Amino acid sequence: MTRDTDPETNVEEEMRTDGGDVDTAGADDVQLDPWGSSTVSDYRKLFEEFGIEEFDEVLDEIPRPHYLMRRGVIFGHRDYRPVAKAMREGDDFAVLSGFMPTGDPHIGHKLVFDEIIWHQQQGGDAYGLIADLEAHSARGLTWDEIDEHARDYLLSLIALGFDAEDGTLYRQSQNRDLQDLAFELGGKANFSEFQAIYGFDGETNVSHMQSVVTQMADILYPQMDEPKPTVIPVGPDQDPHVRFARDLSTRMRFFKVTEAYASFEADDAERELLAAAYGALRDDVDEDEMVRCEDAADWLEAELTPDDVRDSTVKKLRAAGKEPLRPRTRFLDRNATDEAFEALIEAIDGEKRRYDEHVDAFDLSRTEADELAREVELDNEGYGFIPPSSVYHRFMTGLTGGKMSSSIPASHISLLDDPEDGYDKVKSATTGGRSTAEEQRELGGEADKCPVYELYAYLLSGDDDEFAKKVYDECVGGERLCGGCKEQAAELMREFLEEHQEKREEAEELLEDLDFSLESDRRGIAPNGE
Repeated sequence: MTRDTDPETNVEEEMRTDGGDVDTAGADDVQLDPWGSSTVSDYRKLFEEFGIEEFDEVLDEIPRPHYLMRRGVIFGHRDYRPVAKAMREGDDFAVLSGFMPTGDPHIGHKLVFDEIIWHQQQGGDAYGLIADLEAHSARGLTWDEIDEHARDYLLSLIALGFDAEDGTLYRQSQNRDLQDLAFELGGKANFSEFQAIYGFDGETNVSHMQSVVTQMADILYPQMDEPKPTVIPVGPDQDPHVRFARDLSTRMRFFKVTEAYASFEADDAERELLAAAYGALRDDVDEDEMVRCEDAADWLEAELTPDDVRDSTVKKLRAAGKEPLRPRTRFLDRNATDEAFEALIEAIDGEKRRYDEHVDAFDLSRTEADELAREVELDNEGYGFIPPSSVYHRFMTGLTGGKMSSSIPASHISLLDDPEDGYDKVKSATTGGRSTAEEQRELGGEADKCPVYELYAYLLSGDDDEFAKKVYDECVGGERLCGGCKEQAAELMREFLEEHQEKREEAEELLEDLDFSLESDRRGIAPNGE
């Protein structure tokens, strides 16, 4: 969920939002490393390999989408629809993201700042956190270094528009409720998962592993008081954290709600066959009779070609014999106390059947069952977590080409840079221009490969889509030459930094008044420190 480098990316032709590069030949395999500087050569691979969904598919469902969404900078999501629905209907939702304070905040981090602030302005409960435990354990920073950088991140977040009085800011190390939640989540995780997801091995220090569980708690923290749709804006390198948190949110639930047809358990593929058999047979029985499991087994054997799924389904049906085959909603006991399980049974209206580890309801829809399970869980001191959603933005290309990195000053513009230095960095930036002005006029520039155009699309155009498109069209049409384009961008960057730093000064007083400790009272040597 946190990062301090911005690997390279391209901006698409005509602001494409399908996640693909213009030229994908020889694209690298995608590897998502939350602590590395991995690059993404082809964003479409993230849809295929990791199940990230295209953001274009939900764009029309979002009231007043942010320009980063409209321009395809936010290119993907996981399960964002519940958040969009809450936004449209005025229901509660939340947004959270965090920052590992390993260096100065720069324009790459501004993408996340903007996403938090926009969701807050749409009515969401907004959370910004300083991932100081992660910085200490994974990057080896001292607490004094962390304190210094944490202040800078918070000042920029507030200066850009975060409402600190309405939102929540915290440090991982100073939030006891967060640490208690992390302890509970740790009981649902095991070392083999850390190996599979993050590549941890026998050399990984325990504090680093603990910081991962703390990040899982961060992602679920907005739901501590009540469940609500929650979105985590991140770069795609943080997707492993999101997937792990979604898994843990499910494992923490008291009950698992599924659809079933008989007393035995079936997987998704088997349930499809049970549904098909029931649908085919139910109209052939009299009103006072029921479809029997053995009848469904006969039907499957007669109608379907043998395969592993058919054979396993038939075997289960034969074992059930004359048991009725009937659709029902099933509540499986996952973590419920005895009191919660009894409360659930009592709360189910209509026909129901109790078993040792589950109860079947015959008059509840799946949606009604989900709501009832969460209600009973909350009444019995459970969390009732809703799996968190996420949105993914493209990485910014470094001004010198390649990745944008905090460790390469010329590659990025810090939000703390002197405005004149920001101007000079833009003037010295690599472009997507041709070798000569004549060639540029004839062939047009390559805006899709230009770090300077990214500055326009991601930051300098603000909410003005027409201006961003005008710069793009003039570049690829050969009307705009790199010298004038960089001069305009450099002037806009200088103005942005001047304004931002004035607002940072105004934010100083506000930050001092917040219930937030900017100085850590912790002692110790970072696990990976010198």
